Amino acid sequence: MEVVGKSMKRVDAFGKVTGEAKYTNDLCPKDALIAHVVHSTIANGEVLSIDTSEAEKVPGVVKIVTCFDVPDIQFPTAGHPWSVEAAHQDIADRKLLNTRVRLYGDDIAAIVGVDNVACERAERLLKIEYKEYPSFTTVEDALKPEATPLHPDLRKTNELIHTSFKSSPDYDYEQAKERAVREYGAEHVREYEQTYRTQRVSHCHIEVATSWAYVDVNGKVTVTASTQIPHIMRRVIAQALGWPVGKVRVIKPYLGGGFGNKQDILYEPLNAYLSVVCGGRCVCLETTREECISQTRVRHAVIGKTKALYTTDGRLLARTLDGYANKGAYASHGHAIAASVATVYKDLYNDAYGCRADMTTVFTNSASAGAMRAYGVPQSVFLADCQIDDICHREGFDPLKFRMDNCVGKGFRDPGNGITYYSYSMKECMRRGAEYIHWDEKRKAYANQTGPIRHGVGMSIFMYKVGVYPISLETSSARMILNQDGSIQVELSATEIGQGADTVFTQMASETTGITPDKVYIVSTQDTDLSPFDTGAYASRQSFVTGKAVKKCGLELRNRILDYAAYMLGRPVEELMIHDNNICERIPEEGTTIQTDLSAGNGYGYVPDGSVDENDRYQDWLDADVKHWNIDDLPSGRKSILRDTGKILAKPGKVLLSMKDLAENAFYSLDRSEHITAEVTNHCKENTYASGCTFADITVDMEMGTVKIDHLVNVHDSGTLLNPQLAEAQVHGGMAMGIGYALSEELLYNEKGRPLNNNLLDFKIPTALDVPDLKVIFLQMDDPMGPYGNKALGEPPVISVAPAIRNAILNATGVAMNELPMTQQRLVAAFQQHGLI
Repeated sequence: MEVVGKSMKRVDAFGKVTGEAKYTNDLCPKDALIAHVVHSTIANGEVLSIDTSEAEKVPGVVKIVTCFDVPDIQFPTAGHPWSVEAAHQDIADRKLLNTRVRLYGDDIAAIVGVDNVACERAERLLKIEYKEYPSFTTVEDALKPEATPLHPDLRKTNELIHTSFKSSPDYDYEQAKERAVREYGAEHVREYEQTYRTQRVSHCHIEVATSWAYVDVNGKVTVTASTQIPHIMRRVIAQALGWPVGKVRVIKPYLGGGFGNKQDILYEPLNAYLSVVCGGRCVCLETTREECISQTRVRHAVIGKTKALYTTDGRLLARTLDGYANKGAYASHGHAIAASVATVYKDLYNDAYGCRADMTTVFTNSASAGAMRAYGVPQSVFLADCQIDDICHREGFDPLKFRMDNCVGKGFRDPGNGITYYSYSMKECMRRGAEYIHWDEKRKAYANQTGPIRHGVGMSIFMYKVGVYPISLETSSARMILNQDGSIQVELSATEIGQGADTVFTQMASETTGITPDKVYIVSTQDTDLSPFDTGAYASRQSFVTGKAVKKCGLELRNRILDYAAYMLGRPVEELMIHDNNICERIPEEGTTIQTDLSAGNGYGYVPDGSVDENDRYQDWLDADVKHWNIDDLPSGRKSILRDTGKILAKPGKVLLSMKDLAENAFYSLDRSEHITAEVTNHCKENTYASGCTFADITVDMEMGTVKIDHLVNVHDSGTLLNPQLAEAQVHGGMAMGIGYALSEELLYNEKGRPLNNNLLDFKIPTALDVPDLKVIFLQMDDPMGPYGNKALGEPPVISVAPAIRNAILNATGVAMNELPMTQQRLVAAFQQHGLI
């Protein structure tokens, strides 16, 4: 059928554009009580007392709960799969409400009332006594000896975790320097040191964090929430309240964006608790925009102290990174994001002698940092690719050629985690991007500019692994049900968060079963009492990990349907296939047999004479000189069949039976009634890399400190595109987010630790007027690890935009901006410092 790979219209498009799609607050009962969280007015200290006596007299107040009333249970909030090994479990450092204040606006009490007015009046009457300590919002201040440890029960200092990653166990930078001098001569070896900084930013999704909870007649607590991780949320709510998991039910309706903020457990456990203490009544807890920006999660601010060793002819020899990640007040995702920063810095380039990347995560009195789109990789690539361009600028190297010569190569395998490039287009991505932006011509044209207005081109590359295997568990389940009319229902707990997952899963189910997309009904609402298990939407995992489950389930359902068709028709199942909602004769094509499933990387080669070579596996085909055909060389239209059937390439013959007639018979036959369903679990133990680059062509007005983006192009190797139109939309969104990260967005604090711009007026995200026309180029290379040749796409578009813009500013002006965001104020100050204005 080849449904996968086409730009099918989104299955949720009509409901979303007409407003019929129901989000969390749309479904909240009208008589629900309203909850407000009371936040601390200091950034560091302790709550000594809270007098609620006057507040409780306010008409409409139902319940006031303080930090002295909640269960004394510390729990983790990260949206990670749970580890059965205690040493690998997330850090439990948070309570429903906190007596120990660790950031301005920490959660210290909650008021439940009949409406917002009652809650606001009551909050003004609370009398709160604090013991205040000096606050610190930066890593440097948090590591000073006099800084008060924020979590003394966990750590003696504010350092959470320090890790060191090396390209080889015996790598040492100083030894690499000595070796370089011996092999190349001191006059041909150079060293470059620089420190780079990235900032904390908010996700700014359209729908704020919100939930509502009630207790059912059987004592089960139901929480309806805007979340990316319903099954993980269920587990964390139970942990936070000391309940069995079965007592909790989580429902996720349509969701208005998450970007990783909703891969954390936010106020949902508190909401569940408030419902219980209010006698089981429904309680709605919706954050304000200000709360959502500064009291939920942010992207880690990172400081990277870097060194690089290279030769005068452009060979990268060795690099080091000593980095610090600003964790904020609570652990959230712990050290995992900092570890991601280090890993990608180490892996992005092929250092001749090796690389070391160390990262330290530090608690501070600021917003807790957690997951945000691309999980530390934008910070890592900013450190790595600013360093590369600085070297090139210093030595007069062409940044494109330098990257071509030194980027990680085909077949790269990370020695630490074993993830391998099974399909590789990094260099071709760079070639295509350079061609589009007219790199060579513009580098020449923009040389030797004078005056306040200048032009520049810059670039940056990226690599991104798919999902979390082998660092953590990757598992997903899928369920498919044959309906009475011959259509099918698809049930998943992989979550649609705006990225188009439901549409792609519909295409996958159609492709694999032979039932057309209009007859595939996907259930977008996840309900942990009903939906099969999945860890949720994060790590660009869903089309890869859940996609494998959908494919596996589709094959199972198809086989069961064909088995029933064989019974009805009295024919061998090998003679039948499903095509366009019909049971058809299967017409084999001569000499085209293959064996097993290539998507798992263990299929056998399709060779010109039609035989099967059981000694050569698919990944061995990647070399151009092998005798087997690469899957991309197969005749048009056969790739999906090859991957799909696992047996014989075939085409449909005569129609024998409609799916509608088969389904009616299966449900109602007096002879053999059979309700045809399939449910499978896929435990994913494979991974691969997506890669690509960004090229920026800009105009800088140095006197005004403005950067106008004239052309911006992202080039991606994301394997086979499942839906090209959705893919392009994903990249456009990520590029826009990258522009804000580069030029304007930063959550700021004063010296007392109070947030200064936690609102959409002062937190400057790009508007439609700030985003230029965006260009996307895809290089489609079928990847053997993906269920349909696909790999990650959701997060990579944001990664390399900021360093590409920064490097274009360097090309235009000769000024290296080593801190994000590159605001007008910072640009003007830098240009003044360099005597340009």
